[in-house]
Amino acid sequence: MVMDESQWVPEREGTVSTKLLQKAGVAPFVPVGLGGFAMVAAYGLYRLKARGKMKMSVHLIHTRVAAQACVVGAIMLGATYTMYKDYLLKPAADRAQK
Repeated sequence: MVMDESQWVPEREGTVSTKLLQKAGVAPFVPVGLGGFAMVAAYGLYRLKARGKMKMSVHLIHTRVAAQACVVGAIMLGATYTMYKDYLLKPAADRAQK
């Protein structure tokens, strides 16, 4: 079976940074979540030597939970912003048009 070439559109090839920039344009809280995750992970590695008598596994669990909290917080901010934009701003714009 031969496909019509006009129907097939190849995916744009790009680097990881261009894909991240495209994703940031669509969902701006994705880079915020990634940045928060990276900062918490870097801080956890920095504090690794100064953990005192805390077990390594406990320190790593605390670091993981804090990093996940940054990502989940960014997702929640993005979802809240989208709901605000869709349900509060659009009805106000629709009322103004009428």
